[in-house]
Amino acid sequence: MSGANRGRRSLLERLSSWTGRPPAGSRPPNVLLILSDEHNAGVAGFAGNRVARTPNLDDLAARGVVFDSCYCNSPLCGPSRMSITAVRHPSRVGAWGNASWLPSDDVPSIARAMNAAGYESLLCGKQHYDATRRYGFRELGSWRTNQYRKTGIVRRRDPDDWTPPGQISKRFSNFRPGDDSPVMRHDRAVTETAGSFLRRRSRKDAPFFMLVGYLAPHFPLIVPNEYWNRYRGRVPLPEIPPDHLESQPRNYRHLRLGFAMHDVPEETVRRGRELYYGLSEWMDDQVGRLLGALRRSRVADDTVVIYASDHGEMLGEHGLWWKNCAYEGATRVPLVVSWPERWKGGQRRSGACSLVDLMQSIAELGGAEPDDAWDGDSLCSWLDAAESPWKDRALSEYYGHNVTSASTMLRSGPWKYVYHTPPDPRHPAERELYDLATDPGEFDNRAEDPEQARRVETLHRELVHEVGEDPDDVDARCRAEVATGYPRSDEPS
Repeated sequence: MSGANRGRRSLLERLSSWTGRPPAGSRPPNVLLILSDEHNAGVAGFAGNRVARTPNLDDLAARGVVFDSCYCNSPLCGPSRMSITAVRHPSRVGAWGNASWLPSDDVPSIARAMNAAGYESLLCGKQHYDATRRYGFRELGSWRTNQYRKTGIVRRRDPDDWTPPGQISKRFSNFRPGDDSPVMRHDRAVTETAGSFLRRRSRKDAPFFMLVGYLAPHFPLIVPNEYWNRYRGRVPLPEIPPDHLESQPRNYRHLRLGFAMHDVPEETVRRGRELYYGLSEWMDDQVGRLLGALRRSRVADDTVVIYASDHGEMLGEHGLWWKNCAYEGATRVPLVVSWPERWKGGQRRSGACSLVDLMQSIAELGGAEPDDAWDGDSLCSWLDAAESPWKDRALSEYYGHNVTSASTMLRSGPWKYVYHTPPDPRHPAERELYDLATDPGEFDNRAEDPEQARRVETLHRELVHEVGEDPDDVDARCRAEVATGYPRSDEPS
């Protein structure tokens, strides 16, 4: 159910109900949203990982509220970021793949809503936008990660083509130590640009909503030796039970072929996981520098700091790398919300939520009017009181490349249900059902268990309700739209 139709108190009413010290007058807080790229939610100290070193994020978590079951709305960069921008599920705005953009540049975005509420909406770093579109953000700097030329085309695989590629992906050759990479160059510049803005900002200026988009810990997994050395021999290999890979849904087996990540040597898997931990720590250092600039600024006490990621990273779990699937490694993301002026630190929330819920929360914090079409529900009342009722539900969709059909995931309480649409009339739909309370590794697919038939039926009905239409119809619409792509008005004559 969208939060847009719920009754909303005015900003001043919310200010008067705060348990913490309110800011001077009725000024709403600044919002600093730090969005990393491809950060596995389990690779962080605050997530309970005793190997990962993320001291700056751990400190932020100690001063904030950690959401242990937050999900991206699509496990792919472009659709996830389009969903964040539009505050809508990907299927509702045609965010089918990385080549997609939103229906128009003047879509009712989170940036436009915040601007209308008196904020200055700023973008510093990656948001995977087309070069011609910013959706209400003013960009600080110029970033190659927002200079894409979107075509709208998404390419799927033939469900009967099981031909393995001749060799594993060239991406694995970039599992190596190094002092420089496109990721590190981008993120160092993002830290400096965003930090410079914060150092100059005054409380006399309009409140800001700034999205800081880092690239790390996205591949290539290149990081200085000093970071890699801290993890060598310390990161365990993935647990993959016998016959597990052969029993997976068709889409996941095709992902392995499409991304050429079949038969990855054990030493490459080990090295990649170690380097990823190192790159996550390197990214944490950048976040620390940015938060240091905020602490030294004149607006620190007036600023809500949020850390999240656009999706996760599989790290070889279930025989998969990158994202593109419904497993926890790809769809669950870290989320920390910190503002000691309002919320006591060191708190946790365990119920399921998603990034569209986060964006609704940002709108409420800023007193912005949500668009009637937005999805999600504000987390603010749940942030204020752990005992507040919460829906405990999240939706994530994948319509992208290197699969044979779409997949839609519903997390409801401890259960995760995934529906894979039929790729054609010759191949049936496939389903997954996991009880994450007893099977956190997602190895026991109970979708075909007769004892779970009623649960599957109920969860599928709830999934259809959340999506707003039958997933088979959504995928048919997707296929029709991505076959020829977009006509572009900026084509050279």
